[in-house]
Parts: sequence; C-alpha cells; structure tokens
Amino acid sequence: MTDLSAAEDRASFEKSSGFARVAAGFIIPSGNRLIERQFARFAPDGFATHAARLRMNGQHKKGLVQLLDAVAQSAETLADAGVDLIGFHCTANAIEHGPEGEARIRETITRSTGLPAVSTGQAICDALRAVGVRRLVLVTPYVQSTNDHERDYLAAEGFEVVKDIALGSLWAERPAYHEISPARWMEITRAAARDEADGFLLSCANTTQIDTIVPLEAELGKAAINSNQAMLWAALSVVRSRLAPFAIPAFGTLMQAGADA
Repeated sequence: MTDLSAAEDRASFEKSSGFARVAAGFIIPSGNRLIERQFARFAPDGFATHAARLRMNGQHKKGLVQLLDAVAQSAETLADAGVDLIGFHCTANAIEHGPEGEARIRETITRSTGLPAVSTGQAICDALRAVGVRRLVLVTPYVQSTNDHERDYLAAEGFEVVKDIALGSLWAERPAYHEISPARWMEITRAAARDEADGFLLSCANTTQIDTIVPLEAELGKAAINSNQAMLWAALSVVRSRLAPFAIPAFGTLMQAGADA
C-alpha cells in the first residue's frame, strides 16, 4: 500500500470527488436558462459556481431600494454555502441603475456577507478596457429602451457606442433570448460591424452569444465581449492566485488579456 503525503492525498481527493478549491456564488434572474450551463462548461478545474435565483425582471421588476433588500437576502443564502465571492449577474438590471446604482448593489452584497462582490456592468467595462476597446458596436436581444440605458451606462464609463442593435425591437426577431442560435448572432453582428469601432459587445446573460466570441474575433479581426464571458472572467480574476494555471480558449482575446494581467 502506497503512503501518500497530505498534499498528495488532498489532490487525489479533489480530483476524484470534483471538490472545488474556490467557489463563487451568483445572483441571477429567476428566468435565466443559460448562465449555470455556460459557467459549468467554461469554469476551470477547482472553481465551482453556485446560483441563487431572484425574481427581478418583467412583472417582478423592482426599484433600486427594493432590489437591494432582495439582493442582500440572496447574497446571504450564497454565503451560507461557503462561497468566496458573490456576483450580481443580470445585465439589464445592473446597467439600468447606472454605475452608482450598481456600485450600491456590490456594496450591499459585501456589507451583508463580508465577501468580495462583482457585477455585470462593472465586469463588462473592465473586460472592454482589458482588450483595448473604447468605441464599440453593441448587439443585444433587448428592446431599444434597454439599449438606451446601456448606452448611457457605457458613456458614463468612458465608452462610445458607434452602432447598436436592439433585436427585441424588431418584430421579426422575437424568439426567446435563449433560442437565438450562435450562427444568428454571428450574422447580426457581422451586419452591424463598423470600421470605426474597436470591437463588439454582445450583451445579455440569457443568450448563446458566448459561443460566437472566437469565430467573431477570427472573422472580423476585433475583440468581442459578452456578458457571461465577462462575468466569469471577472470572478476568476478575484481568485486567480488560488487556482492552478488555466486557459479558456473560448474566451478569445479577453482570456489572453487576463493572463497577461
């Protein structure tokens, strides 16, 4: 019988049991079908993700004060699971309240749990800066009023939207967000491309846009950022030093920017 050192024994246990060295919790919209699946696909070994669902869209839309109360409760349930950080992950809700309102969401999470907090709008802006994008094409499945909120948010953070597509405003393009294929997102983004843009933001956490990142960058020669890609990257950035070296090729330019940083 072979004697194992404590470190070897732990490594063997982690590999065989799926034990995660680091865990992140995410507060997500109750109707989202894709965040959990995509995070499970792309998260590196040793990094687990957990979700708390919150009714905050559609008929359950909340003002900021009411949302903060609900966020605090959801954050506390994730803290009960022993996570190392918490993300508020809903693009539309994060950007609607502007950078200051979103900062209050992160402050509420940290005050309620004592844990680091990240949020979607912040993650997107950090990702855009990391890949050197200031002027961008914005593509979403939202209605135009939601795009307008996002344009205002991005402008407040120093970005310029040179072209935006609000797919939900086009009557012919109204399947559920999650039903729009990566190929269709490619087609839409390709048609919206502008020479003066540095890159692309494909915004929304309940879409298949994340699967277009690498092919878009290869075809159009510019960086592409998506809500789920940016949020997972932001969460990993908080705990990267506690994980073994990893790469996520599907994250394209952003993954290399993160590795360099």
